[in-house]
Amino acid sequence: MSMFLEPSFRGQRSGWIEVICGSMFSGKTEELIRRIKRARIANQATLIFKPAADVRYDDNDVVSHDDNQIDSVPLPSSKEILHHATDAKVIGIDEAQFFDMDLVDVCQKLALNGKRVIIAGLDMDYLGRPFGPVPNLLAIAEYITKVHAICPHCGNLATHSYRLSEEKATVLLGEKDAYEPRCRICYQMGNILDFTNNK
Repeated sequence: MSMFLEPSFRGQRSGWIEVICGSMFSGKTEELIRRIKRARIANQATLIFKPAADVRYDDNDVVSHDDNQIDSVPLPSSKEILHHATDAKVIGIDEAQFFDMDLVDVCQKLALNGKRVIIAGLDMDYLGRPFGPVPNLLAIAEYITKVHAICPHCGNLATHSYRLSEEKATVLLGEKDAYEPRCRICYQMGNILDFTNNK
């Protein structure tokens, strides 16, 4: 069965929450864009949001690492989503880990108002800790999809985002120059080597 198989919504009368999570370069944004485009093909009104701070690829559009892109509304805080989302049936939210913790309540309100809410975000930061509002969103979501990258060191499924720089800030916007996906073992081995070299 494909990991990208969408859940069955037969008989679903209310709104609901879907979370797509995983490490860097695992295809989270790609899957978000795919689901939004399918909703548009079905003539459903859609709207996508992203954090205003995320300008890595484009100031406004949501852009995947594979250069697929879709129009979006950048916002500085999650509560503003409620003011923009009144007419949309399907709401997409990218890079959820960079939004504030109010995002959890915002998504609850959207779902209670009959919206389908599709969220993509990192579930762990570069230290392997739960990241921002994403773990709480996982707890309340009806549907969860965990996607994986491939570890470039051993070829196993990658679940962690390994930071290549010595920057210690939790939030560091970056691409392949700043991060690489790693499996659990290669991630741990890299951290041990970093600790040894920095002693």
